[in-house]
Amino acid sequence: MTRLSPLLKQATPVTVEYGQGSYLYGTDGRRYLDFTAGIGVTSTGHCHPRVVEAAQKQVGSLIHGQYTTVMHKPMIELIEKLGDVLPPGLDSVFFANSGSEAVEAALRLARQATGRPNIIVFHGGFHGRTVAAASMTTSGTRFSAGFSPLMAGVHVAPFPTAYRWGWSEEEATAFALRELDYLFATISAPNETAAFIIEPVLGEGGYIPANTTFMQGLRERADKHGIILIADEIQTGFGRTGKYFGHQHFGITPDVVTLAKGIASGFPISGIAASEELMSKAWPGSQGGTYGGNAVACAAACATLDVIRDEDLVENARVRGHQLLDGVRALATDVIGDTRGLGLLVGSEFVNADGQPDGAKAAAAQKLAASKGLLLLMCGAYMNTVRMIPPLVVTEQQIHDGLGIWKEVLAEI
Repeated sequence: MTRLSPLLKQATPVTVEYGQGSYLYGTDGRRYLDFTAGIGVTSTGHCHPRVVEAAQKQVGSLIHGQYTTVMHKPMIELIEKLGDVLPPGLDSVFFANSGSEAVEAALRLARQATGRPNIIVFHGGFHGRTVAAASMTTSGTRFSAGFSPLMAGVHVAPFPTAYRWGWSEEEATAFALRELDYLFATISAPNETAAFIIEPVLGEGGYIPANTTFMQGLRERADKHGIILIADEIQTGFGRTGKYFGHQHFGITPDVVTLAKGIASGFPISGIAASEELMSKAWPGSQGGTYGGNAVACAAACATLDVIRDEDLVENARVRGHQLLDGVRALATDVIGDTRGLGLLVGSEFVNADGQPDGAKAAAAQKLAASKGLLLLMCGAYMNTVRMIPPLVVTEQQIHDGLGIWKEVLAEI
């Protein structure tokens, strides 16, 4: 009998019958409030009628039109719609299938455009599981262990994680920028550094937002030294943080943005955006792929962008995000060392009596929440942060209901 790989451990015991909006309905007959959103993917909720309609219609006319062989209408329409929301000047896009592919495309572009070998990443970042992407990932060794050697040319600088160091945000930021300059002086000279790649909010690293001083410090150094600034917006993009893209909270414009997850409400599509001038510096033949820009995925992405606009879901994410973060902070007990987030990305970090990471307690809380009808995930280097990622369509009442379950969980842990 064939089975799913035993390495794929399910975070919850739920087998899904169907999904609708912010809920999943299990084969056990129960309804679950889904604060995982497919790890931030189902931005318009499960099976939004307009996304379903667009995909069904497209399946009947063209499923696959390989985009270096023929062009097709859904991709052309998606490119136009992205032009309405992408940062100014990022007017050229390349499509792939997964976040890892998008990150590797951004890496290849940066190295080819600059002729430089090195990439600087930031401690706690997650960029994917393929070899190059995993080589740039420092959110946990589970993503990169066991298949060395990894890709060379990757160097790690501090992220301003104030809670971990026990400092103020100002102190942590000043330290992180000083250490970045020290890295330039000791490990990767600026003229050998092709790019910075950074998540505006660390995802797998623990749902830790960056800040304006730090991000603007990166932009200033990138401009000074001709380094390409890549914003990994795979989890933070398309309204998740309460702005269309996470970097927009910090008053900077990156040179490259990686896109995936929430762009198509669950259909697999990813990409990168850059200026046409920068994109044209990549070598001929360096971009491509069989399934990139799939017609059905593009149709779903077009519908998703329309729903996000027409239902004002970016603003909903901002307002509901404040409600969620304020509620989680108000409920925090002595088992929670820190709560943080941005928009509909909220994390609660579990600690023991000595203030040390407590992954077992976080796992118990996540499991107990599922038994009570609230689906959550974990993250962080020690897997001791429980994260909440509701869809952008989540309502005030659903946030209230989720917080009610979370209150019960914390009372029992």
